[in-house]
Amino acid sequence: MLGSESQTSTDRRREGDRVTADGTAGDGYLTEAFLTEVDGWLAPADAQAAGYAGESSRRQPVHTVYVPADRYRVDTPRRWGEQALELLDEYAPTPAGFAEMTGLSPVFMDEVYPRVRDKLAVQPIEDLRVDFEDGYGHRPDDEEDAAASAAGGVLADSKSARNAPLLAGIRIKGLQADTRRRGLRTLDLLVRAAVEAGGLPERFVVTLPKVAHVAEVATAVRICERLEQGYGLAAGALRFELQIEVPQAVVSPDGVATVAKLVHAADGRCEGLHYGTYDFSAAVGVVAGQQSLEHPLADHAKAVMQLAAAQTGVRVSDGSTNVIPTGSRDSVLGAWSLHARLVRRSLQRAIYQGWDLHPGHLPTRFAATYDFYRAELQPSCARLADYVGRASSGFLDEPATAVALAGVVLRAVDCGACDDTEVSTATGLDRPALLTLARRVSPTGEQEES
Repeated sequence: MLGSESQTSTDRRREGDRVTADGTAGDGYLTEAFLTEVDGWLAPADAQAAGYAGESSRRQPVHTVYVPADRYRVDTPRRWGEQALELLDEYAPTPAGFAEMTGLSPVFMDEVYPRVRDKLAVQPIEDLRVDFEDGYGHRPDDEEDAAASAAGGVLADSKSARNAPLLAGIRIKGLQADTRRRGLRTLDLLVRAAVEAGGLPERFVVTLPKVAHVAEVATAVRICERLEQGYGLAAGALRFELQIEVPQAVVSPDGVATVAKLVHAADGRCEGLHYGTYDFSAAVGVVAGQQSLEHPLADHAKAVMQLAAAQTGVRVSDGSTNVIPTGSRDSVLGAWSLHARLVRRSLQRAIYQGWDLHPGHLPTRFAATYDFYRAELQPSCARLADYVGRASSGFLDEPATAVALAGVVLRAVDCGACDDTEVSTATGLDRPALLTLARRVSPTGEQEES
């Protein structure tokens, strides 16, 4: 029999390296030394969490417009707005007529319609890409060289234009072997011309098409760094977005979700993930007549993109429809109804941006967007006010729900569906308070403060 001072290992109680007289730890067993060990065990999880800082506080455009490089001018946004207004004047000069032509609810159209007209007059294009890829095609090198230099000068001049977009940039030919050198030469020439003419737009973005491998993203980071150093740009000034146009960008050969790796290989430079409707559809074998934003394979790809980008600050954009509102009244009605429905469908699926290919798409882009947010605004503001005031209501809203409520209200203000005064009156909250509730973070990764 063991002596009274001996204990089995299972009975022995320690506090760090000390044992108390009664065999228990006076301050508990999870000592500072042990908790330091816990920190070490969980270091990989902490490192992973750092890559999910949260939604960015920067305003997200509701659409991206691609303009072939040889057609891009300083007044391109203004001309698109004028053409869109002419289409409204011809086919839908009243709120009721526009509701009929688009299939949108007439409930909010009296509020939506004047906002659409104002938007088309002030900032008809929120995000513009000078296109040197599919919209421009393959041309002699000297011709593309000249177009790249000219576009750089126009981008510099456009910064001070009255109708300047929120974002502007370039879509180059891809980093794949057969187009790599041509695309990078175009980018180099355009950046140089813009810098020499007065500088790039503040939110300048490079679209990288047909990305399928992490090496392309990692290389794009190095390319941006070299251009910044060479042309005296601030570190991080050049950002890019990734077009998801091939199946390998969604699922890699080993079955992993490639797009998640792409996001985290961007070293904080990735502005967004854009779904390429027609290239992706063709690559997975969808026949031309069934290629659509609504195809099940399209929905699957976009869902994977959303999950990969969630809480990283990277935005997801839907693709486009190639049905153009031109010709007869019936043709315009059909195209507008389709486009409005697709825009609203994307919004309902938490995709808040898409592509527009024609001035005639602008009225339905803004109308469907405003209609969606007007429908969400009153109930969201009411629930936010109850949540902040701890008032009794029909909802047991948690902090996560408050994040979603504040997020939709911020998007409504940012896109022009309402204004800060309307929201402040309904909720008692100013923008800093909404940013805090929504857990939005600044581009530097710091949470916005109220």
